[in-house]
Amino acid sequence: MIRVRVTSARGSTPREAGAEMLVGADSVSGTIGGGQLEYLAIDRARQMLARGEESDTLDVPLGPEIGQCCGGRVLLTLDRSPAAPPLAAPPVLIFGAGHVGRALAAALLPLPVAPRLIDERTAELAFAPADVPITLTPLPEAELRAAPPGTAFVILTHDHALDFLLAAEALARGDAAYVGMIGSRTKRATFARFAAARGIGADALTCPIGGGGPPDKRPEVIAAFTATEILARLHAHASIRKSTCNS
Repeated sequence: MIRVRVTSARGSTPREAGAEMLVGADSVSGTIGGGQLEYLAIDRARQMLARGEESDTLDVPLGPEIGQCCGGRVLLTLDRSPAAPPLAAPPVLIFGAGHVGRALAAALLPLPVAPRLIDERTAELAFAPADVPITLTPLPEAELRAAPPGTAFVILTHDHALDFLLAAEALARGDAAYVGMIGSRTKRATFARFAAARGIGADALTCPIGGGGPPDKRPEVIAAFTATEILARLHAHASIRKSTCNS
């Protein structure tokens, strides 16, 4: 296998520096953005495999000459080194395996996150999408407490009182990347009073979830916009942590 890695990306480019793919004689894993850039890289990688070459670089302007009009410039490094180990996907704990919970888990499954459905109801978890990890427990708060820093918590159980308890505890941690609770603005206002009485601020709570979408109550639509919301928050949280570590 030849590893193809984006080592520099200037201007408008399809992928960022650090993106990589592995190219074999008859297989490709990953992507550096598709299009003619990727075809060029795959072709060169297979030449290297056939000739026994160890490394090379490609400096590619993304202009009309290669039929890719991004306008930026990409430096690719090709070598036989193993790919960098993948970073652990940030966990997204979904409390409540009802219609919206299951739809959200399905929407998140192909994304670079690690969703998990948590519920106390065996019947609801039985309908979970294939390949989504599930946890059957009468104590969902234990799963919340055991989650690592930077976790996204999505709270949409069948019980408003449980929603409030879980949301309050998630906010009280102070290290969550995202805390979202299904509901209306009225529910949020009620929760804010509940939290204030316990000395917990509610400013970091997202409720309603998926607020950037249309007023559509279909579970799949709510899930799509909530998935986007979660990804944006996880990205922002990771950027803040990286900036803090580098300062």
